Amino acid sequence: MTIADVPAGVAAAADASLRWLPGGPFDLMQTIGTLLRGHGDPSIRTTADGLWMAFTTPSGPATLRLAVAYPSGCPAAGPAVEIQAWGPGAAEAAASAPRMLGRDDDWSAFDEPAFHATLPRLVVEARRRNPAVRLPATGRLVDSLVPTILEQKVTMVEARRGYRYLMYRYGTPAPGAGTVAPANLLVQPTPEQWLRIPSWEWHHAGVGPQRSATVMRALRSAAALERLAALPAAEASAKLQTIPGIGVWTAAEVMQRTHGCPDSIAVGDYHLAAYVGAALTGRRTDDAGMLRLLAPWAGHRQRVVRMIGLSGFRKPTFGPRMTIQDHRGH
Repeated sequence: MTIADVPAGVAAAADASLRWLPGGPFDLMQTIGTLLRGHGDPSIRTTADGLWMAFTTPSGPATLRLAVAYPSGCPAAGPAVEIQAWGPGAAEAAASAPRMLGRDDDWSAFDEPAFHATLPRLVVEARRRNPAVRLPATGRLVDSLVPTILEQKVTMVEARRGYRYLMYRYGTPAPGAGTVAPANLLVQPTPEQWLRIPSWEWHHAGVGPQRSATVMRALRSAAALERLAALPAAEASAKLQTIPGIGVWTAAEVMQRTHGCPDSIAVGDYHLAAYVGAALTGRRTDDAGMLRLLAPWAGHRQRVVRMIGLSGFRKPTFGPRMTIQDHRGH
């Protein structure tokens, strides 16, 4: 999304604002896209004015507006991201935005010609066509962990349906919703609010007792969870996996979003290993085979997977799809 000018009324009304210069190619939707939980994610909305997000900071909830602009209308000068925030957490939300947008994501080693020489052609070509991709790093463990737990061992359709149900029931209107921000923008429940959701509401959301119990266990240590944001991804991942019900898949999915980890691979994903195997060898493989295939690019395995995803490659159908189950009426 490219916005030529920040609407004057919106900019003037913001509680906090800044302009961030990426210093190179930048694509807002390719960067933020991995944070969305489907097109209907109530915490992220897109409008003609930009991309809107709502989340909780240590100081309280905040609404964030992001839009790409070219200073003085000159594309040659490179893009800038205009950032405005509203609400009690506005200052913290605005200050955290550049890191979330990939400020610390360094592709220089990946882009070295010698490294490219080791990569499959479809990965090199995908990177050539997508130089503006950045890995986001939100630093918000709870916001990422809860919807990721909901995605454990079910289809994405089921998980996102359940997440939307719980958000609409227990999320809160974002600061400025209906005035400066979209009326349907919601802030995810706080850990305390998640913990108060009764068991029958999890059931109505289609979330089984195993997943809801994992959420409850994790959020009883919410303060400790948020401290993991300051640790290196590998250490944070290991500590996260000490919580019963959280394994390598969940931890990897979280680290990709909270730390922008360039190496985290979602081992145990229902489709990923077969997809990577088909893309790199023409044959499906299992998790062990995927890790062997990606081993030459250790340190950049998530970058390789992202580029495979952006290459346009589509995996042949090898077998039956996972069945969508609906437990809400039982």
